[in-house]
Amino acid sequence: MPADPLAGDPRLPEHFGAAWPAVEGFHDLLRDQGLLRGLVGPRELARLWERHLVNSAAVVPFLPATGTIVDVGSGAGLPGIVVAAMRPDAQIVLLEPMERRTDWLSEVVETLGLRNVRVLRGRAEDQVGELSADAVTARAVAALDKLYGWTLPLLAVGGRLVALKGGRAQQEAEEAVMVGERLGGGVAEIRVAPTLPGLEPTSVVLVTRTNAGTVPERARVSRGTEGRSRRPRRSTKGRGA
Repeated sequence: MPADPLAGDPRLPEHFGAAWPAVEGFHDLLRDQGLLRGLVGPRELARLWERHLVNSAAVVPFLPATGTIVDVGSGAGLPGIVVAAMRPDAQIVLLEPMERRTDWLSEVVETLGLRNVRVLRGRAEDQVGELSADAVTARAVAALDKLYGWTLPLLAVGGRLVALKGGRAQQEAEEAVMVGERLGGGVAEIRVAPTLPGLEPTSVVLVTRTNAGTVPERARVSRGTEGRSRRPRRSTKGRGA
């Protein structure tokens, strides 16, 4: 396996600041177990720093220092674990529907000693009315027209969606305007977030929930009898970490 070109780069500790020990530990866990546990592909191991960890940190400047931040579709913990390390005074909820991934997330939280994290197994649409977030993050989850439906209802009015996106960010934002307006979302801002000198910047989509909008039909159903029978199971690992 080729070496990660950023391994040992002295700019990394400076970039992550006080979060460096936790982020480095997370990198090592991903490097050692990510492929085995189906969290990253074999080609990703040699570019964990640039493609995943430094990339995840790009959302942090757009997030509040305190309050509740929900990482939707947290998966391997990107960007949620990085956010938790870099925003220690915020409460981070890692929301993920797959049990094997919530098990992984709980192990990471416990190993790294992240006391500001709660791992929650479930789907975003089933958490409407249960979670109220000051910010929601998402990375490689879905196109914005779908992502709005899963994330905007979780935000308190005034809260912000911060989504990592690729080159189609502007096009997706234009295609999702009506969905965003219906759910109370304001105008989407596309920001180019720098990473490290010499690395490609990444696109971040910012949408503030300006009003309550309309709760999606699926979310209304999940809060009734059906929702009570399908209440997502919380992970028992890492609770209170």
